[in-house]
Amino acid sequence: MAADTEPLEILLHLPLLAEDKNVPYVFVPSKQALGRARGVTRPVIACSVTSNEGSQLKSQIQQLKDAIGKLLI
Repeated sequence: MAADTEPLEILLHLPLLAEDKNVPYVFVPSKQALGRARGVTRPVIACSVTSNEGSQLKSQIQQLKDAIGKLLI
């Protein structure tokens, strides 16, 4: 989720939902940077990362989840 979202209130239900479902989340400083990381040219205020069992990204996603988990401790 982008921390520079205006108004921020449009995102504030997402952390509560993520915590309720035990899903890790992070805020990034810029919606422009989040858009670039997502591969689009426009600003993005929120996105999700999903994978299926056979995904080649599964190990990378797990590493990110572990790194985020360490930040929360």
